[in-house]
Amino acid sequence: MRLKILFHDNCFDGAASAALFTRFYRDHVRADAEIAYLGVQHRPGDAFPPDAFDGDENACVDFRYSRNPKLTWWFDHHVSAFSSPEDRAHFEADTSGRKFYDPQARSCTKFEAGVLAKLGFSPEQHKELIDWADVIDGAQFPDAKTAVELAEPALRIMTWIENNKDRKLTERLIGDFAERKPLADIAASSYIADPLGPLLGRHREAIDAIGRRAREDRGVVLVDLLDTGIDAHNKFIVYHLHPDCRYAVGLTRSASRVKISVGTNPWSRVPRTHDIAKICERYGGGGHPVVGAISMAPDAVERAREVAREIVTELAG
Repeated sequence: MRLKILFHDNCFDGAASAALFTRFYRDHVRADAEIAYLGVQHRPGDAFPPDAFDGDENACVDFRYSRNPKLTWWFDHHVSAFSSPEDRAHFEADTSGRKFYDPQARSCTKFEAGVLAKLGFSPEQHKELIDWADVIDGAQFPDAKTAVELAEPALRIMTWIENNKDRKLTERLIGDFAERKPLADIAASSYIADPLGPLLGRHREAIDAIGRRAREDRGVVLVDLLDTGIDAHNKFIVYHLHPDCRYAVGLTRSASRVKISVGTNPWSRVPRTHDIAKICERYGGGGHPVVGAISMAPDAVERAREVAREIVTELAG
């Protein structure tokens, strides 16, 4: 019997959610199940590849809904979880008792743990992982400095997973999470620690690049990194460097996409007045009221810059 788990790729919360479901399924459903994993990214249109749901059972965690009849289990907390009204209606008509949604939850991991506890799962055994997933995905750091200094093992793992492109190593991390290994031990493992040195070097380069390129307009910071080779960075850097800003809009580029990231400064003294998810949804993206993103084709540089400027104007208005 083969279980396939789809999860939000390059995301601490996504990997943690996949790990919790792995542990639950082995302990309470089928101990002998063969488990396969697939990391998925948000993008316009159908974000799922044709063979996404090819398991005997298929679970999707920390990612948008699908009407595919082979989707067996689903957990998500993104406001933009439904790509269409038809998707939302399909979910609401579901009677399986295995599809769960809470857009008020700060992290999918903590939400999922609460649901699984009602099905016999013991979330206490994963408390460290659940707590850190909630801190990271909910931006519950005491200050931007903590999020940028990366002293905690969980934040070093976060940095690694946001930059990792090796699918097998992501699966190894999910396995370590599922086995309840202490986060300090995982962060010290060679597959994390060895590449982390260069990653931390690039982190310092990103801090310098953002410091040079960030432009603030009426409380909104725009950072264009499209021509720097920096395809991922710590999203809290801008709030560390511009503590009085309300919002940040960032542009990055990888081999597979151009990404527009939009976020709210968690430590701003001025209340948020915009729904970031709704703004991103207009351009084919999504997220949460406080943070979201838009993905475009890797050659859509000028269009991405145009959209970023439009968003800055809206947020600053």
